Amino acid sequence: MQIKKIWNEIKTTIKEEYKFIIALFVLYIILQFPLNYYIVTGGGISDISSRIDVAEKNPSKGSFNISYVIERKGTILTYGLSYLIPSWERESVDNYKYTEEDSIEDIEFRSDLDLKTANGQATYWAYTLAKKEVNLINENLYVILTFKEYETPLQVQDRIISMDGNSYHSLKEYKDYIQTKEKGSTIKVLVDRKGKELELDVPVYEEKGVSIIGIALQYVKEYETNPDVDIHFRRSESGPSGGLITTLEIYNQLTEKDLTKGYKIAGTGTIEPDGTIGEIGGIEHKILGAAHAKADYFLVPKDNYKAAKKYQEEKKLKIKLIEVKTIEDAIEKLENLK
Repeated sequence: MQIKKIWNEIKTTIKEEYKFIIALFVLYIILQFPLNYYIVTGGGISDISSRIDVAEKNPSKGSFNISYVIERKGTILTYGLSYLIPSWERESVDNYKYTEEDSIEDIEFRSDLDLKTANGQATYWAYTLAKKEVNLINENLYVILTFKEYETPLQVQDRIISMDGNSYHSLKEYKDYIQTKEKGSTIKVLVDRKGKELELDVPVYEEKGVSIIGIALQYVKEYETNPDVDIHFRRSESGPSGGLITTLEIYNQLTEKDLTKGYKIAGTGTIEPDGTIGEIGGIEHKILGAAHAKADYFLVPKDNYKAAKKYQEEKKLKIKLIEVKTIEDAIEKLENLK
């Protein structure tokens, strides 16, 4: 009886207030309408020891933490709130595009590739510096950008299998081969497009005396290691800026000397093929997030250090900054922490 009474009251309320309820529903739908923006809502850090598992890993007293900013897809609601909440910033999707034709799918595809590339570089450098076995087992070349001023049958996300029947082992080798072709000629490019192999006639152009085919390419390398390592970041953690911390975590699990020394260490930076640590964007958000999370140290790429130090002093943050130039430099400075 009680349930029936409650149900009758609900029906009565709906009949009396149906216009208001419909208006609320319509307003909710409108507020969720997507806009051409990301909303950056501040930063934080995440202990990545749960994301990386080296077989028979060595224990650690402290932690290595990736720094991140939260990027939400913009809606009318979040866009409006960004004018009310000081820590929320609007970032146009166009700023993430390489060309006007880029879709959000293209942007996310490049982010996924960046993460895979960063994990490959991190694995290679961590195992190499720890003097452990690491062997290249797979390398894939992808189209990440097409330029509208050049006509090409190639598309973003195509995986290049061969050019004129030849496969190479570096981006430089592919570029060198393109230089052997004259303007107006074509290259037969075999691609994997969403699981289907296609052979395409790709025209060759010339720009400032250099032969080009009107696209940008990115190599992704995968390695086999001994001992085994499993890296399992979530898709939302895509991007290259975690390369430095990922390398250090793998290295720390491989070696007996604990680089953390019981500290909570955060940081950011890409790992380049030569082992240098590359500059990243959003350094202020990341330092602030690490400071709020009470990290002891923050590793800063050399090219970001001046801006990072200025921000730290302006905000009077207690977190200690460490400038790092290469992965070897980072390891040496952590080994010398007191």
